[in-house]
Amino acid sequence: MTTNSTPSASENSLPTNPLLAPWSGPYGGVPPFDRVATAHLQPALEAGMAEQLGEIDAIARNPAPPTFDNTIAALERTGRLLDRVNAVYGVYTSTLNDEGVQAIEREMAPRLAAFSDRITQNAALFARIASVYEAREQSGLDAEQQRLTWLYYTDFVRAGAKLDAAAKQQLSAINQRLAGLFTQFSQNILGDEASQVLILRDPADLEGLPESVRTGAAVEAERRGHPGCWAISNTRSSVEPFLAFSTRRDLREQVWRAFVQRGDNNDARDNKALVTEILALRAERARLLGFATHAHWRLDNQMAQTPERALELMLALWTPAVARVREEVADMQALADSLGHGLSIEPWDYRFYAEHVRKQKFDLDAAEVKPYLQLENLREALFFVARELFGLEFSPVDAAQVPVCHPDVRVWQVEDATGRHVGLWYFDPYARTGKLSGAWMSEYRRQHRFDGEVTPIVSNNANFVPGRPGEPVLVSWDDAVTLFHEFGHALHGLLSNVTYPSLSGTSVPRDFVEFPSQLLEHWLATPEVLARHALHFETGEPLPPALFAKIERARTFNQGFGTVEYLASALIDMKLHLEGGRSIDPGPFERDTLASLAMPREIVMRHRTPQFNHVFSGDGYSAGYYSYLWADTLTADAWEAFTAGGGPFDREVATRLKEQVFTRGNTQDPLTAYRAFRGSDPGVAALMRKRGFPA
Repeated sequence: MTTNSTPSASENSLPTNPLLAPWSGPYGGVPPFDRVATAHLQPALEAGMAEQLGEIDAIARNPAPPTFDNTIAALERTGRLLDRVNAVYGVYTSTLNDEGVQAIEREMAPRLAAFSDRITQNAALFARIASVYEAREQSGLDAEQQRLTWLYYTDFVRAGAKLDAAAKQQLSAINQRLAGLFTQFSQNILGDEASQVLILRDPADLEGLPESVRTGAAVEAERRGHPGCWAISNTRSSVEPFLAFSTRRDLREQVWRAFVQRGDNNDARDNKALVTEILALRAERARLLGFATHAHWRLDNQMAQTPERALELMLALWTPAVARVREEVADMQALADSLGHGLSIEPWDYRFYAEHVRKQKFDLDAAEVKPYLQLENLREALFFVARELFGLEFSPVDAAQVPVCHPDVRVWQVEDATGRHVGLWYFDPYARTGKLSGAWMSEYRRQHRFDGEVTPIVSNNANFVPGRPGEPVLVSWDDAVTLFHEFGHALHGLLSNVTYPSLSGTSVPRDFVEFPSQLLEHWLATPEVLARHALHFETGEPLPPALFAKIERARTFNQGFGTVEYLASALIDMKLHLEGGRSIDPGPFERDTLASLAMPREIVMRHRTPQFNHVFSGDGYSAGYYSYLWADTLTADAWEAFTAGGGPFDREVATRLKEQVFTRGNTQDPLTAYRAFRGSDPGVAALMRKRGFPA
């Protein structure tokens, strides 16, 4: 995506649509959020698709013999208008997704899929790509050009470029149908999260909740038209604190059931039939493309390479993780019995009693830590880590200079140690109606220096519950970890230093993209960060050393729970996609597969199948949710490079990390990049140590 192209005929045909002009303003141009309306989205998408198809046709029809410059480099120049439009469209579909946007999504998703197929199934274009690919090692291309040529060729083959005409038509029909199903799946979850809420009217219903949780619930209730009440919305950021602290077991069960049943209520928004059809279509597509299953197709170009290797890693961790859960449940049950509660631990009890066991074993109360975790201070902590590790400086941008899509969003300019402009960072931290739950990073513009220097624009998005005006927002330790995780993705985009946009930033294999983000999580718990930025919201005092020592001692506490709830989702994802063409009813499959794995009954999957947006609202993480664990194997090993050296801020290790990983994008094989940083391949021993499991 770039900003210095000349307006095309299609851009001039609708001059009133702000999405059709190159971005203007400072920093090489910025998205025109202040001038965009929902009505602009569909015409701009249509214009962008039409323009790119014309550009593709010109390359395919070029009578000159195919070369890197007139084919591969030419492809890198196509679709710039559509890239700009998609950047804004993605913001609307993920953070401003009202009924109008949803209607556009439903119409455009299949059309965008068909558009993509028209490019990858263009026989004349693929013949030119193949010609350049076959000569790549003899034609004087540098390493990055060879990698880009390999990427285009591989992606086109994987998308069906070698199929005959009938198979291409069948494949395109599958892709269009899948695109519609993905959209429907996501919108169903969004509907369940927006509409299902627990309104509390009696102060007694708040028993056990910290003041910060009560305040957030009061603000949410007022926003929903229930002043004087408290609302627990059906999103993770509201549900998990309630489950951890509420002493009202009946309400915990009610909140838990609503959350785990999203997409699974046998109503108009039920997703089970969609899952069945998605799985069948994916299996059919894999067969067309010459793969045994969808899982084999998805992993063919990943670090893991085969589903068997991914399963081997997951199952190696499953057994010790389940054993740890048994220990955790025994501790919780003993505590409940000692308190005379007269119950058996159920899934809606796990977080509640885990907090009590943590306090009993380590004298550590999560509610004691939370007052030190102010959102704004944690944001400053992110900047501190970026400066100390990579020499980046963040400074706020005047709102009049850079428009945003919502008043919650703020923007920072990023510069390096020499004062050179690096990019822009947008921060959208709060939950609101129409915004997807969870946390993520987006790239509005990818870094490259092809046809001139283009700097990146990235965003971090979260769903923290806002407090009252003027009051600090306090977050949980887990949410603070997530904040660092997503900022790791942002740094991966900001630090990119490549020539071609298709190789930029986070455009790497799925099971490598989580490595930089998961690695950055480690810096939250460093003394340097906590001493400066974990400040009590009332007194301003830093986190006491004694409290930090407790956090350190409890570092591997509850790892059984965290590992099993994640692995259950990852294993179900993989096993669903290894079934081939067999028709699958997701409810019984989930139940029977978990039973065969001896899933502890006190835990449910982190993402149950009917609400698994990672896997069923797009292809991105399908048969790929294992990638968090694969990347964490790298992460645990990489962190030990710091701890074995000069500590978390060892400049030499940080420089290697920056130069060999964060700046490289997809210019080389990820294992090659990792070896260049670490000097060796990773093993699982460091991962076991990190989680406190026997190696």
